[in-house]
Formats: sequence, structure tokens, C-alpha cells
Amino acid sequence: MKKLVFLSLLYFQLNELAAQQPVPVKPRILVSTDIGGTDPDDNQSMAHLLMYSDRFNIEGLVSSPSYGKGNKEEILRMIGLYEKDLPKLQTHQKGLATPRYLRSVVKQGRQGNATYAGYTAATEGSNWIIRCAKKKTAQPLWVLVWGGLEDLAQALHDAPEIQNKIKVYWIGGPNKKWSANSYAYITKNFPALWFIEVNASYYGFFSNNNKLDSIKSTGYYEQYIQSAGYLGKDFKNYYNGEVKMGDTPSLLYMMDGDPNNPLRESWGGSFEKFDHSSRVIFNNATTVSDTIAFCAIIEFNFEGPKVNLPADSACFWMEVPYGKTAVQKWPGYYLGNGQYALRYIPKQAETLRYTFTSSIPGFPLKEGAIVVSNLWPGKRNATDYQLGNNWYTDKSDPSLYNGKIQGGETISKWRQAVLLDWAKRWEWLK
Repeated sequence: MKKLVFLSLLYFQLNELAAQQPVPVKPRILVSTDIGGTDPDDNQSMAHLLMYSDRFNIEGLVSSPSYGKGNKEEILRMIGLYEKDLPKLQTHQKGLATPRYLRSVVKQGRQGNATYAGYTAATEGSNWIIRCAKKKTAQPLWVLVWGGLEDLAQALHDAPEIQNKIKVYWIGGPNKKWSANSYAYITKNFPALWFIEVNASYYGFFSNNNKLDSIKSTGYYEQYIQSAGYLGKDFKNYYNGEVKMGDTPSLLYMMDGDPNNPLRESWGGSFEKFDHSSRVIFNNATTVSDTIAFCAIIEFNFEGPKVNLPADSACFWMEVPYGKTAVQKWPGYYLGNGQYALRYIPKQAETLRYTFTSSIPGFPLKEGAIVVSNLWPGKRNATDYQLGNNWYTDKSDPSLYNGKIQGGETISKWRQAVLLDWAKRWEWLK
């Protein structure tokens, strides 16, 4: 009882400073997620979405793992846990989505990243994006992307007319690294799209100031989630219960104020316009005298041996150190007539060193390095992708950095209010 009183008092005190603003219309959302892949924070964000399903018109839950082994079965498993907790939730909140309905909108998207072209073949998920986007309604479909852009790129390729019917909030950063080809396809061919590209701000919700992938230790699980229903028990399986939820800012953005105004203050961040997506083309391996912004496209485009391979075939690899001993491999492609290409997008400031490998005799590139700066989108280049009037990204004001995280303060300052609001709903499950 004492904890509840304390929670209520603290909640109302914080709300005086961080009150949620009303959302004009309950938003139509479709979530594209790589849940079940390499980063279990999507499971945490899915629990948040399900427990707040009364706030949204959820039209799709698409499994789109550009990396890892995620699939729609993991979404269905989470809905099963929610179904067990629903009776308790419903005693406190009306309008929560029914498990039967949620299962009906779960779709499988592409598993694995796209080739150099940026799209491959239609999937159940990409077709569902098109179907939802084409509904006759004055409201846009908000596509909240928690992973790769492959299914969104495929949907735009197959039905380009939907670009005027959707708005996108994308958690980029590492997801952008895995989804470089689809991202390049969208920015090149759909510059008029309405798009919020969040490459760094979202880290402010969970990260220690100077370590992008570290998680703040808070004791939130022990105080508010422990013993709270089936979803609460499951939550312990992800980062031992420490709250990461790197994709949740996309939901918070839709829950607080007018989502049609990205320049506003909101629980899900505050953004600024940008008109160029940084892209630099190199014809040879780079050196430490070359510099590029984090989350910019590094594109290697060069000549090599003419080989008998179909165009858009993966035939060489860029190997990048990961951690102390591991290596990540990125595919490069044969474009035909002795032309080769590879795109890579660094997620953070660093001196990046890499090696090229290929079984093709006489392959011309061996190894290189490049300096990555900590300001996105960085200086202009002649080869940048030019964007339209409705692209937004992390604020570049130095005072809004959270340690090394660009724009991080636009989200980190709301974290406590967000988690205390969620704590009320966890209490319903105890």
C-alpha cells in the first residue's frame, strides 16, 4: 500500500512537468518488427504495445527480420501471454484489442536483408502493408518500423501510389546498418515520402551516456514488474528484466500530442527537418584520411574481373570486427559487365577497419579504414540522396546530446514519466 501511495504521489508530481498531451485522433498503426531476432528489446516493446493497445488502431503486426531468425510465431506467442493477462487488464481499461483480432493481423515478412537492388519479392507482410495503406480513410497509416525496411521497400516498389497514404517512424541506427540496400532504394526513389528517421535519439530512452548499447540499471523490474502476470514473468527473459525497449519511442510518439508535427516536444522525441541523406561513393578502399558521418551510406562502386554471374549476385564480403573477437560480414554484389558494389552504414562514431574477401581470382580490393564522425547527416556530398519536404531526423543541437547520443535528451527527459505511467498498468496485473 505504501508503494502505491508513493507511486501515485510521484506520478502526479512528474505529470505536472511531463503531462501527456491529447492525441487528436486515435492513430492507425502497423508495426514492422524483427522480434525474435538477435535483440530481445522488441519483446519488451511488444509487451508495452499490447498493454496499451487501447491507444491505437492496430492494423498490422509484421515480422520483418533483416537479420537474425525472427518470425511471426514470436509475435503470436506474445499475444498468447497477453490473452492470459487480458481479463485483469480489462477490469481497469476499456478498448484493449482482442487476441483474436490481433492474431488476424499478424503477417510474415521477408526474413533476411535485401540484395543491392533494395527489394526482392512480395511477402505476406509487404502485401499487408499495401492492403492497409489503400483503405479508404482520411487518416494516414503510420508504419512504425522496429527493424529492417525490406517489407516497406517492397510495398513501395509494388504499389508506389501508397507513398501518399503512409507516414513512417523508423528506429534506424543498427537497423539501418542491416537494411542499407532497402534504405537506399527508398531514399532514392521516394524522396516525397513522409519519414521520421531516428538514428540516435531513441538510445536516450535506455542507454548510459557514453555506451550506446549499454542499458541503465534501474531496479524497475523488481519494483514494478515482478509478479505482474504472464507478461511480467516473461519480461525477466530479456536483459534479466532491465528495461531497454529501444523501439518503444515509436509508440510513445503516437501516444503524446499531435504526431503530424515532428518538431514538437513529445515522449517519443522531437525532430528537425533534413533534406539530404548522406552518401559517399568510393572507387577504391578508403583510408583514415577519409571521413563520413555515422549512419551515412558508404558505397563502394568499382571495376573488377568479368565473371559469369547473374546481376545482383552476392559474390564478395566486407568483414568488420565486432567486439573483441567476433566478425560481422556484409555482402557485396556483382552488377554485371565487371562492375561491383557494396553498401555499408556505420552505426556509431569510430575508426572503422575492414577487410574484403572473395573467391573470385584477381578481386581488386583487400582492406581499408575510414573515420566515422559523430554528427548525422554530416557535411554535404555531391552523391547524397536529395530528400523532399517531409523527412525528419534527430536534432543536431549539441545541447541536446545525451553523452555521445545525438538528440538523446529529447527522449531521455521523459523516461521516468513514461515508466511510471506504465507501472500503473503493471500494478493491474498483480
